[in-house]
Amino acid sequence: MEEPKLGNAVAQHHRLMEGLRVYGANYTEFTRRFAAWLGVHSTDAAALMEVFYAEDRGTPLSPARLSERISLSSSATTALLNRLEQAGHIVRTREHADRRIVTLRSSPRIQEPAREFFGPLSDRMGAAMSQYPPELLQQFESFLDHLCTAMNAQPVQQNQTPD
Repeated sequence: MEEPKLGNAVAQHHRLMEGLRVYGANYTEFTRRFAAWLGVHSTDAAALMEVFYAEDRGTPLSPARLSERISLSSSATTALLNRLEQAGHIVRTREHADRRIVTLRSSPRIQEPAREFFGPLSDRMGAAMSQYPPELLQQFESFLDHLCTAMNAQPVQQNQTPD
């Protein structure tokens, strides 16, 4: 009698992982569309989205933190930030007491176009989440946190060729 429960749990795990994979692919596609809409490379759009998200959370990024978030070297991140700054999409500020620390902000010039692009999606996502009680959303937050912790615990694999 335990067998069907275990089988159902495994099937549910597979469905959930597939749903998360599809969501990740959709997120990547959305980033690609944003890049095309802005006329920038998808990596630049991904970086700009990270800047937006950090600002929305009230925790703006430093160039080093952005580099970690988008998995680029510091020199590649500097080149990317130069492009975004020259295009008028970001500004680098020194708002910390330690004036050596640079903070990345979206420029006023990009904020309205970003609202235009992201607004409809944000509204649909908010409507979708409002269908669920806060307790269930809290469980889902915990679930996602546990999955992210599991992924972050995976050691970085070095490129190795089989012998």
